[in-house]
Amino acid sequence: MTTIFATPRDLLRYATTRFNTEKLFFGHGSAEAFDEAAYLVLHTLKLPLDRLDPFLDARLLPDEIQRVLDVIERRATERVPAAYITNEAWLGTYQFYVDERTIVPRSYIAELIPEYFSPWVNNPEGIANVLELCTGSGCLAIMMADAFPDAQVDAVDISADALEVARRNVETYKLEDRVNLIQSDLYAAVPQKKYDLIITNPPYVNSGSMARLPQEYRHEPQIALDGGVDGMDLVRRIVAGAAERLTDDGLLIVEIGNEKAFAEAAFGDMGLTWLTTSQGDDMVFLLTADQLKL
Repeated sequence: MTTIFATPRDLLRYATTRFNTEKLFFGHGSAEAFDEAAYLVLHTLKLPLDRLDPFLDARLLPDEIQRVLDVIERRATERVPAAYITNEAWLGTYQFYVDERTIVPRSYIAELIPEYFSPWVNNPEGIANVLELCTGSGCLAIMMADAFPDAQVDAVDISADALEVARRNVETYKLEDRVNLIQSDLYAAVPQKKYDLIITNPPYVNSGSMARLPQEYRHEPQIALDGGVDGMDLVRRIVAGAAERLTDDGLLIVEIGNEKAFAEAAFGDMGLTWLTTSQGDDMVFLLTADQLKL
């Protein structure tokens, strides 16, 4: 089979066609078959991910061709997310290690961090303590520590396996002295102190949507996705416990994906503020400490 392939261009064409034919789902970093094919080809060949054109017609060795074909076959037949194949995921300019022990990093909150949650955070330098619930791979905790260099970040997850992945990423970014990883069922084992910010991208997929998830998502830890009948099981607990954990002018920021209707049904009387992301104004909501105390 390898004799019909000679260049990355050949492999890219084949992978794109194969992925489209298999009707793969792209929700873990790539938007469509061509983008994912290019990423997998370049990553497998250890070529720069942002420079496809110079290498399109390079002549490949037989073992290089076979390595790429093996990756294409696994993605097409097992429908494994590309991030689990490469053990790599990106949020903006940040690169993270990932494997099947944790959900593939993706978050609209990540888009808001470089702007310091403006205009809601008036003084980024004054942020001293941050709590991230459901940290998974630790990606948001790391980004928060980078954005708020004077802050200590407590990053919580119930899964010991996920925290092992997070620990690897924290060590990569040399943030062991500022990102504290805690195994806890939400607030249960969190230190008794006040936080300026609580952020969370919790399990929020409702039961109906869980039953219809594409196969790619079934490779991820289901505990990181399943939010109960209306998707709000953990969100209710997070909202209920936030007031006593926040400073007087603290903020709670919660990602709920496509579950705005359920979030409004559960918390609409609290006056949710919906933050603008690349996907609109219905993916992430904010509550102030004052609102949470009512």
